Amino acid sequence: MAAFISAVYIARIEPNYMTDKIFVDTNILVYAHDVDDRSKQAVARDALRGLWNDATGVISPQVLQEFYVSVTRKIAAPISKEAARQVISAYAIWCIDVTSADVAAALRIEDDAKIGFWDALIIASAAKAGATKLLTEDLNPGQVVAGIMIENPFAKDH
Repeated sequence: MAAFISAVYIARIEPNYMTDKIFVDTNILVYAHDVDDRSKQAVARDALRGLWNDATGVISPQVLQEFYVSVTRKIAAPISKEAARQVISAYAIWCIDVTSADVAAALRIEDDAKIGFWDALIIASAAKAGATKLLTEDLNPGQVVAGIMIENPFAKDH
């Protein structure tokens, strides 16, 4: 667990200086730390490493909360609470604040895009952060919701 976090910090080789912010959904962060699906783990780790190198990653408290519960309780091989807390601490610098105004925006997005509330809150948070993309496997790749392009890094046509 801590090895991946250390590798992320060490792997700051040749950044490409992208300026577009990219919002990371919980499932990407979970797969990066889940040993049960090595192919998705590798893809997720590569995506996160690139965002670290480019300083373009963004998340919300919702992502950190969902990550903690998922990796300590829901995945087949849970990680320790301490390891999960270290990951949260490392990714906290990517975290934006979410307010009641963002919740109200999510309610509008939920209705307009006909998606679930929690996905809408992710989109609202991404929009607030100025992200142009959302990395997730939970929505339709190529779809644009509230100005945010949905991208599934695990899709074959990615």
